[in-house]
Amino acid sequence: MTTMPSALVSLDIDPFAAGVLQDPLPMQAELREAGPVVHLSRHDVYALARYEHVHAALTDWQSFQSGAGVGLANFRYEKPWRPPSLLLEADPPRHDAPRAVLSKVLGPRALRRLRDAWFADAGELVEQVVAEPSFDAVTALAQAFPLRVFPDAVGLRQEGRENLLPYGDHAFNAFGPPNELVAKGVPRVPELSGWVGAQCARENLSADGFGAQIWAAADRGDITHDQAPLIVRSLLTAGVDTTVHALGAVLYAFAANPGQWERLRADPGLARVAFDEAVRWESPVQTFFRTATGDIDIAGTTIPDGKKILMFLGAANRDPRRWNAPDAFDLTRDPSAHVGFGMGLHQCVGQHVARLEAEAVLTALAARVERIELAEQPERHLNNTLRAWASMPVHVHRA
Repeated sequence: MTTMPSALVSLDIDPFAAGVLQDPLPMQAELREAGPVVHLSRHDVYALARYEHVHAALTDWQSFQSGAGVGLANFRYEKPWRPPSLLLEADPPRHDAPRAVLSKVLGPRALRRLRDAWFADAGELVEQVVAEPSFDAVTALAQAFPLRVFPDAVGLRQEGRENLLPYGDHAFNAFGPPNELVAKGVPRVPELSGWVGAQCARENLSADGFGAQIWAAADRGDITHDQAPLIVRSLLTAGVDTTVHALGAVLYAFAANPGQWERLRADPGLARVAFDEAVRWESPVQTFFRTATGDIDIAGTTIPDGKKILMFLGAANRDPRRWNAPDAFDLTRDPSAHVGFGMGLHQCVGQHVARLEAEAVLTALAARVERIELAEQPERHLNNTLRAWASMPVHVHRA
């Protein structure tokens, strides 16, 4: 039996408590200052909150395994609630072929093909939305635009698309402990999982979308026909909620920082920098787990084999050891090293799709809106993994 080194700080903190999810920043600062590795006794996991160690863990898949699950549940000992993701919850060699296929499907050629249509769509949507000076930026823009363009790109039918957000919300809640947030979603799991599973079948996908291209890769032998629906499912699980909340983050950032909005309006080419800076600043994906594949030494602390490691991406993205004035949303910063999309082998394969969606919305807004300001205090949507807004009433001044 491995004994806990006396130098290791152990804290009785629940990162999934409602108050912490509402405002995780004080806890993140406490974890960063407590040490390179902190034992969280409530869940018996090892926490990494400093940028240096989170980055190192993300890029060392051999020691920090994803295949035992990227949530609290340990697939070495527990059965997952659904078949594990071939991308998020797999390591080489099992991870390699699905990743290669999806990287190609979502590659630069695909995005070039979508760019003009998405920019036109964004212009149309923004024009409709800002016709009224006050609206909810979450429902009217952050949710509306991804749900308008992404399911079409995948090749989904129109019916049932309202299931995408609650399905993704439960999937990300399920990475945490079985708390009230998970319990709230459990009754709909059979219905939502059944609907998503059906959409991944070849016959339910259009002939020209990302889904059809994944099935074509199976026909070529790049992946198996059993893998194809699971790869389509990865798109539907991780490709909607994360983008919605990242868009919410950048809209909030601009409403709260009018000087930065002026900077974007003066140079709309900063739209992608703004999106990445918002992903660093708000970190829509706050946490992910790994599992130690052997005894791992981090800064003199041993994490025992088989133990769960909780990486605080949000804390790393505001670590003052790595970032100057980390709590400021600043378009003069180069945010490209943030870990909001992960890093290394498991880095988000759809991040360029999310960037294109954000660029389209921000470019359309910058052309039409002189000022965007919060009309009321926005309301958080709590999720065990995601940092999100439920509602964000804003007031805009037309250009």
